This record gives sequence, C-alpha cells and structure tokens, in this order.
Amino acid sequence: MKYMVILCDGMADWNIPELGDRTPLAVSFTPHMDWLATHGKMGMVKTVPAGMSPGSDVANLSVLGYDPLAFYSGRSPLEAVSMGIDMSPQGVSFRCNLVTLDPAEGDIPYEARTILDHSSDEITTEEAAQLLAAVRPLLTGAGDTLHLGVSYRHCFLKEKGELGSLCTPPHDILGKTIGAYLPQGTYGVQLTELMKASYEILKDHPVNQERMARGLRPANSCWFWGEGRKPNLTPFRALYGLEGAVVCAVDLIRGIALCAGMEHIAVAGATGAIHTNFHGKGQAALAALANGKDFVFVHIESPDECGHKGDAQAKINSIATIDEQVVGPVLEGLRELGEDFSILVLPDHPTPVAIRTHTAEPIPFVYYRSTMGDSMGDSGQGKRVFTEDAARESGYSLPNGPALLQEFLSICK
Repeated sequence: MKYMVILCDGMADWNIPELGDRTPLAVSFTPHMDWLATHGKMGMVKTVPAGMSPGSDVANLSVLGYDPLAFYSGRSPLEAVSMGIDMSPQGVSFRCNLVTLDPAEGDIPYEARTILDHSSDEITTEEAAQLLAAVRPLLTGAGDTLHLGVSYRHCFLKEKGELGSLCTPPHDILGKTIGAYLPQGTYGVQLTELMKASYEILKDHPVNQERMARGLRPANSCWFWGEGRKPNLTPFRALYGLEGAVVCAVDLIRGIALCAGMEHIAVAGATGAIHTNFHGKGQAALAALANGKDFVFVHIESPDECGHKGDAQAKINSIATIDEQVVGPVLEGLRELGEDFSILVLPDHPTPVAIRTHTAEPIPFVYYRSTMGDSMGDSGQGKRVFTEDAARESGYSLPNGPALLQEFLSICK
C-alpha cells in the first residue's frame, strides 16, 4: 500500500457574507476533492490540543501523527534544524520575521507603529540576506547569532539560555498597534531593544528604498517569536513502520521532516508562498512513492498566505489550483503506479480571511483508498462535495491528528 497526504495549509475558513455565507473551499472549483468526498471517508478532526496555540507547527505535527502535548518543544527549533543549525540542549531559538511596520515619517515611537505585513510582501531571500547582514552588528550577547532562512523567515539563536519569553506571532496582530504585543518575560527587554534598533537600521536601507520604488512594502523591522529548545521526535518509521518523505518549501515543515527521520524532497520553483510550483510538488511525491517510499506528505502553503493577506478571491483561486494541479494529477498518477494506494486531503488549521490569522477549531478531512473502488463511500451515500459544512454534516469526527493518521494507515492496510 502507498500512502499520500496532501496538506493545504490554512485552507479551512469561516463563512463569508460576500461569498453568500460560504467559505473559500465551498466556492472554489474542486472536482477532484469532491470525487474523494463522494467515494471516500469524510469528517472533522481537531488538530490543535486545548490550550495550545493554533500554529502550523502544532497542527502539522498533529497531522503527521505526533501528539503535540508530548513532542512539541517550540516552533523556531524545528526551523533551526531545517537551516542546519546545530543547537545545544541548552540553546534557545526564536523565529525572526522581517516585517513591515507603518513607515510613516515623523516622531512616532516604535510602540505606536502598526504592523502591516508579517512577510514584507514575501521579500526575496536574496534581499533578506542583505538586511540581516546590516542587523547582525546589533547582536552583543555572548553566543547570540542570527541565521538566514527563506524569504521573511529567519532564526535568532542564543547558544545558552532560559525559556520564559512571551512573544506574539506577527500574523496574529496584522493591522494592530504593536505596543501591547512586544516581547515580555525572560528576554523581553533584549528582544524589544533589538527590534527597535533594527527598525532604525532597516527603514532607510537601500534594499527597502528600492523595494518601495517598485511599489513593494519595506522589510523595516525584525520581529521575534516562537521560542523553543532543540526538538526530540521519535522517528516516523519507528512509530508507524513506514519509510516516509516530505515535499515542502518552508523551513518549519522541512525541520519536522528531518527531526522525524523522513527524507525532505525539494522541488524547483516551490516557494512556500502564493506563487509556487504546484504541479511539481505532486509529481515529486509520486516519484518518491515509485522509488520506494511508503508514505509521502505534501505541504502546500498558499491558502494560508492568502488567509493572512485577507484575500478571499486569492484563497479561492489557490484552492482550485491545488485541486487542478496537485490532487487531480496525483490521483491519476497513483492509479498508474499499479499498487493499492490511499490518499488523504486536509488543511492543518483554519486561517479565516476575516481575522487574517489561525484558529483552533476542528478542520475537515477526506481520505480514499483504492480498495474502495468507484462505488460510493460511507455506506453508499450519493454525490458529495468537500467543504467544511459537508464534513460537519457527515457526523463523523476524530479527537486529534494522531487518531486520524492511525485510522488512515490502519484502515488502508
């Protein structure tokens, strides 16, 4: 049996009045996902445990079968692993976003500025490298380092440190004045001072001057969050007896894969943003299965980015593109492999357009196994669509991500 998971980050949403009280998933043209809903098993699952923040770190760990309550040690360390950073057990890392704060001129205190964009219009990695080089001289603490990641996502590492800093993800406060959300706790003062100093350096940096001349937002401040220590995941093969691989373009998911002992498969043109190589991701996953992998997890970031931007139409288009360029070709390719297969499609968490950040409520899922054939799934129901409402109305639910993965794998054997 071959197993494929297609995770559409942040795809779930709330009903939007302008869409006739429907979600982007419900409005989007998704004939292949609807086919899975008609012939497979559909329901709801809660991927974020009560009391935990609904981040992609927690939710993706859950979908991959790792109980976040047992395995989660912070977001940034997972990304640090992906970047090749060798953290000591005493180390503490933070995600460092390059964000856009209100660039209004005048004597405006840093605390009074508004955060406009957590990704600085998806700044390029090449531009980010120049900005981080300008910020690094600000680091004066022994063992403090700043590491380049991808696009706006980077890593600040304290070689030895203590936990207890209270930081806010920048995508949670878009459009808000930042004063009430600056870091607090153990390293709150140091991180806040670094952020303030970075603004003074970056606001007039030539890279940002050029970006603004092109109509793009400046990456004019660092923003620290996602504190954690070095992760320790049980290998995926030890948990589930399968050789696994992950197709993704963001450091977080690549870090999870590496920590879980799964192969990371890079795809040319895959960006971890709205514009990415959708088709190439699906084809890379099929090739991995054809070349001996048992389980492939495909992560697609674009719906989440659309949700953070508050762009419902872009989210609709993104979901339709995933259906056309990933789900459809993958279904065809799985059939051509000549082996029994199973496919699971789901988001990790909702990213509602209305609030531009993540929420923790249950999400819809659908899976299909080739041994079901083309008869109607779920006790012979008629044609169905894959939407949040349809999944809720199925009456089927699972308590957590590990329960879903265990069912998905065991029921398909």
